[in-house]
Amino acid sequence: MANQIKTIFLLGVLSALLIGVGQVVSPAHTSTYLVMAAVMNLGAYFFSDRMVLRISGAREVSVVEAPELHTMVDELARRAGIPKPKVYVIQQKQPNAFATGRNPAHGVVAVTTGLVEMLDRREIRAVLAHEIGHIAHRDILISSIAAMMAAAIGYAAQSLMFAGMFGGRRSDSEGGGNAAAGLLVMLVAPMAAMLVQMGISRSREYLADEAGAEFSGEPEALASALQKLQHYAEAIPADVVPATASLYIVNPLAGGARLAKLFSTHPSTQERVERLMAMAAEMRTSGGMRAGRGGLTAGSSSSARR
Repeated sequence: MANQIKTIFLLGVLSALLIGVGQVVSPAHTSTYLVMAAVMNLGAYFFSDRMVLRISGAREVSVVEAPELHTMVDELARRAGIPKPKVYVIQQKQPNAFATGRNPAHGVVAVTTGLVEMLDRREIRAVLAHEIGHIAHRDILISSIAAMMAAAIGYAAQSLMFAGMFGGRRSDSEGGGNAAAGLLVMLVAPMAAMLVQMGISRSREYLADEAGAEFSGEPEALASALQKLQHYAEAIPADVVPATASLYIVNPLAGGARLAKLFSTHPSTQERVERLMAMAAEMRTSGGMRAGRGGLTAGSSSSARR
């Protein structure tokens, strides 16, 4: 129920932004943008996962191509009590990962080649558990729609900018928005869309960290992975569309300017690590992880702990 409420709220806010841009571009055709928002919401529900995968350059890999990845994903999905997600790989040096799919039946886990090359098996498994946590909690739909709607708003604002640069100076009576309102929309609409993404993304990352620790049974491995991913994100540039950055386990644009970091869609990695280490201490005190959704305990993991 909470995710449904967040989805409705998010669609309402982003749709209002899109309609607002439409009113500035052409006040006489507001109804057109109302229809456009409705069509985009419907399209995002069914196709946002495919669009995100295509934008990211992700490619589905078979069991033959990536047997160990498939084995880990299958085990963790059974622990989470969901169907096995499809496995995709992105040719990217920076280690990172994300999940997408509007529900568990359409779940996808995507990892970069850098993740497979630079992390050890326990850390990779913990990252996969985090992404499966997103799928199990059904919050992938929210982030996917946020990413695609934010991108649409950004493109609309860019169109407004180019129209002002090359489309002449139409008067209000001819259906064009005034210059001041156009400038305001160009600046404010993309920023507002980003802030909506930021608000929902931070809370869902904490929940996915908790689920990842539970499904993998190794919060310390996830904490270690997050520290490495943060380091590499700051050191290795990533070819990522900014509107999709919120989908990744660690912000792939972390190496950007200081101002950009203030508006990160991800919570502080240090705080996430501290929470995971507290979970690890609690697990040691209580004698192990409580049973997960799939009815398995941490002690039944097929991966040996250090």
